[in-house]
Amino acid sequence: MDHRHVMRALSGLLIVLFVAMISSTVVSVALPQIIGSLNGTQSQYTWVVTATLLASTASTPIWGKLADLFSKKLLLQIAIGLFVISSIACGFAQSTGQLIGFRVIQGLGMGALQVLVQVIIAAMISPKERGRYNGYLGGVMAVATVGGPLLGGFITDTSWLGWRWCFFVAVPFTLVAFVMLTRTLHLTEIRRPEVRVDYLGASLIAAGVSLLLLWVTFVDNNFDWISWQTGVMVGGSVLILALAVLVESRVKEPVVPLHVVRRRDPALAIVASLSVGMAMFGGAVFLGQYFQIGRGNTPTEAGLLTIPLMLGVLVSSTVAGRLVSKTGKVKPYIITGVVVLTLGFLGLSTIDHETSLVIVSLGMLAVGIGVGMSMQNLVLVLQNTVPLSELGAASGAITFFRSLGGTIGVSVLGAVLANQVGTKITAGLRELGVDPAASSGGSTLNIAAMPPEIQEVVRAAYGDATGHIFLISAGIAVIGVVASLFLTPTKLRDSVDL
Repeated sequence: MDHRHVMRALSGLLIVLFVAMISSTVVSVALPQIIGSLNGTQSQYTWVVTATLLASTASTPIWGKLADLFSKKLLLQIAIGLFVISSIACGFAQSTGQLIGFRVIQGLGMGALQVLVQVIIAAMISPKERGRYNGYLGGVMAVATVGGPLLGGFITDTSWLGWRWCFFVAVPFTLVAFVMLTRTLHLTEIRRPEVRVDYLGASLIAAGVSLLLLWVTFVDNNFDWISWQTGVMVGGSVLILALAVLVESRVKEPVVPLHVVRRRDPALAIVASLSVGMAMFGGAVFLGQYFQIGRGNTPTEAGLLTIPLMLGVLVSSTVAGRLVSKTGKVKPYIITGVVVLTLGFLGLSTIDHETSLVIVSLGMLAVGIGVGMSMQNLVLVLQNTVPLSELGAASGAITFFRSLGGTIGVSVLGAVLANQVGTKITAGLRELGVDPAASSGGSTLNIAAMPPEIQEVVRAAYGDATGHIFLISAGIAVIGVVASLFLTPTKLRDSVDL
């Protein structure tokens, strides 16, 4: 496909990717109103998010493998249909149980769209030329990440729309993308005889990952880190995943090709993506909370204050992508990216509830630049090492590990934040002469309903504790630096296939 045809098809793919990503961020601001409207509990509040994340992460490698076996265009059309139907169903949900069930289906569609877009772009464009197109991907991801909460807040606060439109808003854009892709996407599909899908391996991977993510979700909230529940869930997950590895090593068409994952560069790219995912998702998720609770900003103001993060991703991914295409070299930009990411988190680790917003903005800008330079280029490293027949499984594997890293990062850092906040609030209340057991300051986020002196204690606790989790994020990002340093400095190939 020439540049004009690539851009026509790419427009539809970028709309699909944007809608898939924004659907997970647009709901975040509206969730308190959604759960209140449906008379849900705090446990159900968590599950509305977790259900989608579980389904999306666990199904990613399966969709990637199916893309190697069947028509990529047909799979994308099926995924779009799945996403549209589930989004409409979520909007019409009458109870939290229904909403959670529909969000599982929506998660399957989201996981499919995110990996299939990357696989199709890789099937259209050679690795060397793909760098400049990856800049568009980075821009879409940045706008979706920051624009989602802003859009969600606007929709929820608009009386004639309401929270249900947080789900409906994606439908018209997705249908437009479906029509565009049906007309403009033309791939040369390779028919493969005697195709076999490894359903046993896929089921074991999904079960093992789901159990691990369930443990990450509930640990330190429903039970302790060291407890019989932890032993059963972690031990069960390790056992199931060990069986999955055994199955994957024996079947003819594995879901995750172990011979690809075992190679040096793909393995290092996956480790680096895992750490970048943990650091980025785990750290960035709590910025909105820092601005709203720690600094007293409104949801809309919090979204606007995170613009430096979006700007960093947008500019760096575009510039780095063009430089990668021009030089054919990718390792220098990855190393620079993960080093800047680490420095950004180190800068954010110094913040508290009174830190100058200029310093916070500079830290966020560095984190955004680091993510933009490293995340898509790590996918490029892996895609450069595999033939076209294994492209889907390889792309699915690295996307899966990045999502898994993000999920674990959010859960673990969230547990650390909750522990730090609880300790600081207890100490602050005691200094005021207030009995912590008699106050609801540590158990509710309804700041406006608290007396002014307790409000100050809670805001200070959240503002000061956030710096601690960014220090942990910096430590996680260092793993990505080490993995990137050991990547082989190779030139990207000019052809789509090996």
